[in-house]
Amino acid sequence: MIKMKSALILLVVVLALCVCCTRSATDSTGTTSIGEFREQYRPQIHFSPKAAWMNDPNGMFFLDGEYHLFYQHYPDSTVWGPMHWGHAVTRDLVHWEHLPVALYPDSLGYIFSGSAVVDTQNTSGFGSKENPPVVAIFTYHDARGERAGRNDFQSQGLAYSIDKGRTWTKYDRNPVLKSPGIRDFRDPKVSWIDEAGQWIMTLAVTDHIEFYGSPDLKAWTKLSDFGRNDGDHGGVWECPDLFRLVDQNEESRYVLLVSINPGAPNGGSGTQYFIGDFDGKKFTSDTSPRNAGWIDYGTDNYAGVTWSGIESGDRRRVFIGWMSNWLYAEVVPTGAWRSAMTVPRTLTLERLEGRHILRSEPVGELDQLITRTAAIDSEEGAGAIELTPGDSFVLPLMIGGSMKKGDFALKISNGSSQVLEAGFNAATNTYYIDRGNLASAFHPEFGSRMTAPRNSTLDEITFVAVLDVASVELFYDDGATTMTAIAFPDEPFTTVTLDGRDGKVSVSHLLVQQLNPIW
Repeated sequence: MIKMKSALILLVVVLALCVCCTRSATDSTGTTSIGEFREQYRPQIHFSPKAAWMNDPNGMFFLDGEYHLFYQHYPDSTVWGPMHWGHAVTRDLVHWEHLPVALYPDSLGYIFSGSAVVDTQNTSGFGSKENPPVVAIFTYHDARGERAGRNDFQSQGLAYSIDKGRTWTKYDRNPVLKSPGIRDFRDPKVSWIDEAGQWIMTLAVTDHIEFYGSPDLKAWTKLSDFGRNDGDHGGVWECPDLFRLVDQNEESRYVLLVSINPGAPNGGSGTQYFIGDFDGKKFTSDTSPRNAGWIDYGTDNYAGVTWSGIESGDRRRVFIGWMSNWLYAEVVPTGAWRSAMTVPRTLTLERLEGRHILRSEPVGELDQLITRTAAIDSEEGAGAIELTPGDSFVLPLMIGGSMKKGDFALKISNGSSQVLEAGFNAATNTYYIDRGNLASAFHPEFGSRMTAPRNSTLDEITFVAVLDVASVELFYDDGATTMTAIAFPDEPFTTVTLDGRDGKVSVSHLLVQQLNPIW
């Protein structure tokens, strides 16, 4: 039921997490336990590990209806340690099955970030054309060599699976690419590039990207480098990704993702992107050297990469990022687990006013979680619309709509007067997220205000906000600007309001949708 009153648009959201408390989670062995995935701050629509530490997504591939997600994982602690590859799968990009750890450290080092491909032609010889292998390419990090002061402690190794990613065998001639004496030599993202007629490895090397080619995933030859004078250089470059997209005019361009730590626009770690051409050997950016884009202006989307194996017949690239920041990742106040991933996102390319931009939106598969919707249509200068959709909403929520350009604030609050605020400042033409009211003792910079430039000239602002118990993901102007932030209120958020500086917001339409938990 929608009622008219007198002040602002009010969306009252009464949390009733107890509704979920008797649900149970199913693990890879099929066993269940009451109350799993219901701890304080545990995300309800985002992937998180069952327990212990998690960071970068790794080795993501699609095969026979399953999306595989590997991730940097230390199963013995909730802080960073000797890296393993954790493993989970999903058939719908929404509901996840946790699987056993896929790759363990060995005598060559920890298992750092990397990628995985389905070798359909069996170029590696690890399987057969009838049963093609899945090949993982990762960085070995030799902690002993690092402690000894050497500069060649990172190298690239292989592992392969002939049972669709369930079990893995490490290549007996690892490493396949040794460091030439460079300390930061890591995070290989490998794909088959038609223009090259071979496998291409995109590798992060201190402050730039190096490209290598191979016919068989084993023997690698350096082709070129990119970025020494391009993009931002406030920190080490990491976790690259190279892929092709087609825009609305059927023009094809390559996108190069590069994460950087520190040096993001709002502090700490973040991910920049370049759009240009890759001729099989060399990447050339379309933009001026210092003009990289940012895939997300919030502080909490890092090291994101895309799934391999879903390019054919599907123009979208599906992306997922680590929903945290190296500024405070090890000290956030979660319990038995630490960190979550963003919701999977569809990346698309659009030509806008003579240049290309990368758009990012939640995958459509998220809609299957919608259980209830309340709507407002065409309220001009509305002051006071209260949504009471029959019975109480339960987080998580998805809120979307469009409104005339002007100041607004989406305020997510609780009974302790703690507020997470996001909105638009018309005077500066910027979006923002402000966690100042949630400032916590666990890190002095956590409560900082973050801003993002608006990347649209239209008179109307569109937005989608994905709200979970400890995060907000905002997609403005059909994903032209994205902002992600985690938050840890002392008690659960209970109210969401949409406000304007003068107490009025001109709404074209607004939807508030309750989402079912995924666990």
